[in-house]
Amino acid sequence: MTTIGFIGLGVMGAPMAVNLATAGFDVVGYNRTPSKVEPLVAAGGRKVSSAAAAASGSDVVITMLPDSPDVERVLLEEGGVFDVATAGTLVIDMSTIRPDLSRQLAQAGGDRGLRVLDAPVSGGEQGAIDGKLSIMVGGDADSFAAAKPVLDVMGATVVHVGPAGSGQTVKAANQLIVAGAIELVSEALVFLEAHSVDRERAVEVLAGGLAGNAILNRKAAAMLAGDFTPGFRVDLHHKDLGIVTAAAREAGVAIPLGALAATLMGSLRAQGHGSLDHSALLVQIEQLSGRSASN
Repeated sequence: MTTIGFIGLGVMGAPMAVNLATAGFDVVGYNRTPSKVEPLVAAGGRKVSSAAAAASGSDVVITMLPDSPDVERVLLEEGGVFDVATAGTLVIDMSTIRPDLSRQLAQAGGDRGLRVLDAPVSGGEQGAIDGKLSIMVGGDADSFAAAKPVLDVMGATVVHVGPAGSGQTVKAANQLIVAGAIELVSEALVFLEAHSVDRERAVEVLAGGLAGNAILNRKAAAMLAGDFTPGFRVDLHHKDLGIVTAAAREAGVAIPLGALAATLMGSLRAQGHGSLDHSALLVQIEQLSGRSASN
């Protein structure tokens, strides 16, 4: 039986680890808040008291952490994952972090005989629960082939997109598109409301045409209800858009609409809405339009 050390059991990580345990893998979980490991234990996994303990003796180590410094610390600190993992171990970082850091981690891990992949995900909490995430993987082809049976449990679309760092680059593009789509859907909803159109019917027909997109399908109903219970928090999307804008600047690429979306997301966060779902961009557009806020 393959043993998987899973580090980071938050909104996304917990259901991903549960799916692995349900599929028959021996999953050892660690989270800074111990109570968040309980769903994994209930699914047949095991709880340990440190990231190093999760990595020690595991065939595969998966990290699902909030930001670049968290991943760097867990993998590279003295006594961390890279120190305790044995040569040949697959280390799969499924967090969303800077592409340049992913390349550095792959090099550092490779120097120690580890096989390191960056494999960020898209699909939100529901995609994690359903095991239908889109997983974009950077790293060498042989390591990807070895990891695919594990990744297939968590994702419906699992694609090797190139060498180390490529997964994070594709994820940055994903977050750019999602932010822009949320912004435009928000603008459309405010526009429709201002003209006294039945917005539920409007969303139905828009979703069936060329304007159809995942935000209309998955988020619009809750947005109309003013329900911004987080599936993916403003705080995290703000962080991801920082990665996008930095990577675009590094490459000399203009992202005018993306920069605007990043500014609006940052403003929403500065107003104290960082814990809301990122679809709360609707609130920002309502405020800019001088209309009553959904929440």
